[in-house]
Amino acid sequence: MAAMDPASLTIRELRERLLAAPGPLEPQLAERLRLDPRQGARRLAEVLARRERLLRAEQTRLERLRARERFLWRSGCGSVAGVDEAGVGPLAGPVVAAAVFFAPGSAALPLDDSKRLPAAARSRLAAAIRATAAGIGIGLADVGEIERLNIYHAALLAMRRAVEALPHPPDHVLVDARVIPGLSVPQEAIVGGDGRHYAIAAASILAKTHRDALMVELHHRHPRYGFDRHKGYGTAAHLAALRAHGPCPAHRRAFGPVAAAGRSVAGEGRQAP
Repeated sequence: MAAMDPASLTIRELRERLLAAPGPLEPQLAERLRLDPRQGARRLAEVLARRERLLRAEQTRLERLRARERFLWRSGCGSVAGVDEAGVGPLAGPVVAAAVFFAPGSAALPLDDSKRLPAAARSRLAAAIRATAAGIGIGLADVGEIERLNIYHAALLAMRRAVEALPHPPDHVLVDARVIPGLSVPQEAIVGGDGRHYAIAAASILAKTHRDALMVELHHRHPRYGFDRHKGYGTAAHLAALRAHGPCPAHRRAFGPVAAAGRSVAGEGRQAP
């Protein structure tokens, strides 16, 4: 690439060759593009420079995201599991947790907090995590356990089950904002951990995508409520369906809007589904 003479190529040829090339431009080639008398070549130089800045920023972000795991790996922890949950806020469905760890030195995926990612990106990354992780565990607490324990303790139960579902006990656990009761391994509760630590970000993506799939299954059993669209959250459409039909077995009846809908159905003498 360094031997390329930009002047011998059309702007279209330059774009096709340079935009498809991996890695940064050679400095000499970048300089020749910047000095090219053609406006299209100079614009291409700007595009490529911007791409390189974004790539460097992303590499820096991922290095920060993995810093704690790298430190623990160097300290002798061969498996550092991240743990997170999905589904504390919805009015229906289970709360789901995931635990995941990666082999020391494994290549980094472009992970982030699942809440910052569109659904398509979450699905792609979930598949990549499952293909590259050294260990994955999924745990959940169902609606009955949520009602019996309350949602906070049900989420902790799901998290413990996720850790226990790993192929072997981890050496260290990084948890998003909670301390999981009953674990015999060291753990750290990190506020905002799904946006600050790689393994927790991976767990947040797995928990979210797994729960979303469960809510699609619930939609097929209870199609009146639109679980496939809102995943059980209290959207306007969901609340309208609750008022129209009352709660179904998938709803968390201890949650205020669900309880109110149940009372309304009972008051009107209608049979809840």
